[in-house]
Amino acid sequence: MVVEHAGPAHPRAAQVLTPSALSLLAELHRRHDGRRRALLSAREDLRRAASAAGSLALDPRTASVREGVWRLPPAPADLADRRVEITGPAEPRMAFNALTSGALVWMADLEDSSTPHWRNVVGSQVVLRDVVRRTLSGTTGDGTPWALPEQGRLATLVVRPRGWHMDEAHVLVDGEPVSGSLLDAALFLDGNAAELIARGSGPYLYLPKLEHASEAALWHDVLADAEAHLGLPEGTVRVTVLIETITAAFEMEEVLHALAPHATGLNAGRWDYLFSTIKTFRDAGPGFVLPDRSALTMTTPFMRAYARALVRTCHRRGAHAIGGMAAAVPSRKDAEAAARALAAVAADKEREAGDGFDGSWVAHPDLVATGRAAFDAVLGEAPDQLAAHADERPQVSAELLLDLPDAAGRVTSAGLATNVSVGVRYLAAWLDGRGAVAIDGLMEDAATAEISRSQVWQWVRAGAVTEDGAPVTADRVRDELAAVVDGLVAAAGDDAAGAARAREAGALFERVALAEDFPPFLTTAADVGP
Repeated sequence: MVVEHAGPAHPRAAQVLTPSALSLLAELHRRHDGRRRALLSAREDLRRAASAAGSLALDPRTASVREGVWRLPPAPADLADRRVEITGPAEPRMAFNALTSGALVWMADLEDSSTPHWRNVVGSQVVLRDVVRRTLSGTTGDGTPWALPEQGRLATLVVRPRGWHMDEAHVLVDGEPVSGSLLDAALFLDGNAAELIARGSGPYLYLPKLEHASEAALWHDVLADAEAHLGLPEGTVRVTVLIETITAAFEMEEVLHALAPHATGLNAGRWDYLFSTIKTFRDAGPGFVLPDRSALTMTTPFMRAYARALVRTCHRRGAHAIGGMAAAVPSRKDAEAAARALAAVAADKEREAGDGFDGSWVAHPDLVATGRAAFDAVLGEAPDQLAAHADERPQVSAELLLDLPDAAGRVTSAGLATNVSVGVRYLAAWLDGRGAVAIDGLMEDAATAEISRSQVWQWVRAGAVTEDGAPVTADRVRDELAAVVDGLVAAAGDDAAGAARAREAGALFERVALAEDFPPFLTTAADVGP
């Protein structure tokens, strides 16, 4: 086995970068990385074809899957009721708050709300190890100790590894960088699967950024090999898939079928879904230019169609349908602002519960009660709504899923300013190793930053005009960008490192928002260093 890893030393790295875990990683890399890279290479060809056609369609080659009679295995006992899930990075205090928040599931995010700094990659695995064994502890800023209780109900742990597109530059197998997905999954499964099973739970994953069912099939084979390597029965690892790309929305049944017997649900990853729609059809003509992101709510026709199709797909196949993230963050200093945030979240969760979802996401412990109340009102004592729509065919068509809003007159100066400001401020935090950041009362992560920069890219290329009659040009974006960076530098004061990050964030935003060739992901365009 030739495995090399290098990065800033972590005091507990030896507990997670074990010979056993690295052996599993090497096996998975050698068996599957060539296929992963081939699937990634195919993405752009498929995107160009969709953009040229100005549409997508169901694949006639997989009609037998869609027409077939099949159901997924029931969910494990501790994933049977998912009415409120909380998400966030695997950082010690955040993990404690999430696990004890009253949420039924904690999605430990190694992807959009984390960053690939080596300290985070290793540190997240250390936190997961401690969570599984209930040994997680620490002290608050004033020295008050805290620790997970040894007994009692905690939120069920589900881990989101990175997407297929991300390499892990700090780890090489046979001289090649490994997949971030494979690294995250291998370390978690090798280090924790047996312990989770012994404690009456199991190893559960959230799979992000899939664009096609072929990528789900790759995950199936990776998980099957991992189970065989670890001596686990087939189907021990259960997964929920985020449907957060427009292409995957046309292959939801195929995704579930490809992952059986591992699949247990789908999640409506709304923010990345918007980004994917813009990215896929970014050069398809004026009919695909979307308005300000604030106008792209879940009541917009194409987003409504996506949500309903996901619920019907899941329930037809016996899977849970999990709703998306409400981005509002309640203020603890401004009662009126907090009330507005809670009202917005309540309306969002009530709509999802009414649409048949079995649960939904919140980003903050203060939102758990609001999310739970919305689903309690519909579910009562039942754990889910799987019986709802079970006999209905999902309505998946280009007419419904591409019923996009007309951007004419709806690209605004305020929207442009928000996209630049949020994008740069988020990237400054991301470069500092923070992947989830509250900005202007909303929780921003890599997905929302992607919307901001992709909209700017598309508006410039399409010659979009704001409400004042001025076109969105590269020079106009640079002017907005300079003002934001200058403000951040001034706010940094004597913090030279903070000022340097602000300038670097501005340069990175310009690169991913104004490049001639659209960078597929801002998280792969940046060099985070160690």
